[in-house]
Amino acid sequence: MPRFSIILPCFKVQGFLRECLDSVLGQSYRDIEVIAVNDCSPDGCGAILDEYAARDDRLRVLHLEENVGLGRARNTGMPLATGDYLFFLDSDDTLTPGALAAMADRLDEADDPDVLVFDYARTYWWGGTRRNALARVLAETAGETFTAAEQPEIMDLLMVVWNKVYRRDFVEREGFAFPPGYYEDTPWTFPVMFSAERIATLDRICLYYRQRRQGNILSTTSRKHFDVHDQYARVFAFLDERPHLAHWRPFLHAKMGEHCLDILAKPDRLPPSDKPEFFQRTAEMFREFRPEGATVPPELRVLEGSWASYRLGRRSAQTRKTVVRRARKTRTAAIRRVGRVRAAVNNRRPLDPNLVVYSAFRHRGVLGDPAAIYHKAREIAPQLRGVWVVRSKQEAELLPPGTEHVLLGSSAYRRVTERATFFVNNVNWPNSLTKRPGSVHIHTHQGTPLKYMGADLLGKPGARHRVDVPQMLRRADRWDYSLVANRHSELVWERAYPCGFTSVRTGSPRNDRLVAAGAEEGARVRERLGVPAGKTVVLYAPTRREYRRGGHVDRVDLAKLAAALGEDHTLVVRLHPSLATGPARGMGLADLHRRGVLIDATDEPHVEDLMLASDVLVTDYSALMFDYALLDRPIVIHADDWGAYAASRGAYFDITAESPGPVTRTERELSEVLVSGSWRDAESRRLRSAFRERFCEFDDGRAAERVVRTLLLGESMPAPAVSVPVARSVPADSDLLASS
Repeated sequence: MPRFSIILPCFKVQGFLRECLDSVLGQSYRDIEVIAVNDCSPDGCGAILDEYAARDDRLRVLHLEENVGLGRARNTGMPLATGDYLFFLDSDDTLTPGALAAMADRLDEADDPDVLVFDYARTYWWGGTRRNALARVLAETAGETFTAAEQPEIMDLLMVVWNKVYRRDFVEREGFAFPPGYYEDTPWTFPVMFSAERIATLDRICLYYRQRRQGNILSTTSRKHFDVHDQYARVFAFLDERPHLAHWRPFLHAKMGEHCLDILAKPDRLPPSDKPEFFQRTAEMFREFRPEGATVPPELRVLEGSWASYRLGRRSAQTRKTVVRRARKTRTAAIRRVGRVRAAVNNRRPLDPNLVVYSAFRHRGVLGDPAAIYHKAREIAPQLRGVWVVRSKQEAELLPPGTEHVLLGSSAYRRVTERATFFVNNVNWPNSLTKRPGSVHIHTHQGTPLKYMGADLLGKPGARHRVDVPQMLRRADRWDYSLVANRHSELVWERAYPCGFTSVRTGSPRNDRLVAAGAEEGARVRERLGVPAGKTVVLYAPTRREYRRGGHVDRVDLAKLAAALGEDHTLVVRLHPSLATGPARGMGLADLHRRGVLIDATDEPHVEDLMLASDVLVTDYSALMFDYALLDRPIVIHADDWGAYAASRGAYFDITAESPGPVTRTERELSEVLVSGSWRDAESRRLRSAFRERFCEFDDGRAAERVVRTLLLGESMPAPAVSVPVARSVPADSDLLASS
């Protein structure tokens, strides 16, 4: 008996069917059966299914003689299912790698619940991906099993059939089946969730839900959308037969009203001539099924009135939107005029020589090099007033106590930026900030560059997608000083940003801590992260990929790597900050963290803490490696897609040829290097030493002090001593820095 019976109805999906089948049959978890139902599809679906069935005996194909529709096609496949769990997969969607294994693990952990609800992401025809907006619900309910009444927020999730698996004997006992018509998921999912005595959740993206440009049934203009009324009538009938579930009637009544009004408001669902009839039928049902004493939410009260009132309200709302939009445009133009006048006036006011404005990572908080400079200024130059720019009140609430700050774009922001003498940032300031004569802009960057930056991106159209390089260079024209940690960076920045700044060999202020840190700092961080004493900590920090929309590519099976490392190791994972809120964490990372397989440290604000807490860094092409080399701890480069990365983004040198440690090309090689201990052998030390000499030459632990004294206070201070000969950043005969 297989663990999963995957029922796959197919109709006019020949362009997507192979991808769907490959995603299912190629899963590492193989204890499955697939029951594909060819719903008399007029295209090549039947032939594709037969082709795959001939190669894989886990796939069984049913060819229907007439088209019966999605719901009844699923019903046809159900009696043939022998698995513990039923999974209704749409044939234009795909499973994510490792999805079935994650589901099986969670089912075992939850002791075979009635229903398992998992996460999904929408994938759009133009290449974009967006995670389920309510994924937090899955994370918040990830503990013990529950009923929908105990955790009603589970009902806020999309009520569809394909984001769940169902215990087959539960389905058979309750007699659940799909009705004909559109919205066939409605009379399945609501009864199932109302009835389930044990529901479990999996905070992992297991399915990509394809948002097709054309061909989506529910986006077809048709009277078939009237089917939604019959489907809700079936759910109310279900509740009538089960008095113990009567408490769900108010909830269902509101959901029905919301759903029908949503259909009515969509421009592509109903023929315009049929909308009054649809409204009338919805209003009749709303009255018919209204529970006694139920309060009608304000947004549904339109169903108590007439079609004319509804239409008038819609038109009024649209008119208000138009007025607001026009007013916004007028207001913006006026603000710009006022801004020009204010700038002209304020340019006559003197700059404050002691006012320093800071920002980091697009106004996200007290972070990076600007933070190190700010803290050192408070220590040795208390007369300097430091003000941070943050983008929202949420970021402001996370600032250290006593941090003076202003919100981006506020009147307070305009006042300080109009009067400040010094500006410190690791990202360009907004276009709206005008550089006054006499002000000093200090740009710290975000680390040593491996990948192409600035003007070098002009020859890499994929890497500069949505990046206005000429505008970027105009903003960089405001820089007075560019901080560098090595001569490689100095060469790259001056070439990538052909502007009028002066390069200053200060070292990286944020790395002062790494140079000066003792063993006790790392121990404190380990304790905070929950790392048991005596464990070897492996920090895995991958970067984003420009050749993949969204930036995330699964290069390593984290669960497999953690298992290979064994009990004496702890795997700590930190995704690139740009991936922190996207689908990447839902692809298993959050679930593995919850289960204690690894530690997800993506949200740790200070990456220096993670470096100090670790024994070895595993990365691909992240600039983190240059900072980590200061600790003189082992580094492993996992470069399984170096060719694709270098071709798409561009690189200033070949990291696989000039690596700070062992280079692996496959997951197996990576596991072998880590498990064997070769990551800390003599050859690794030799590579690391050469790398440190080249890229850590100006980091002497006094970078922040050097910036404060020489650039903010105008004092003199010795430049960092270079005690060893350093190779050129780029060989004289190299073409890696040739014009792009």
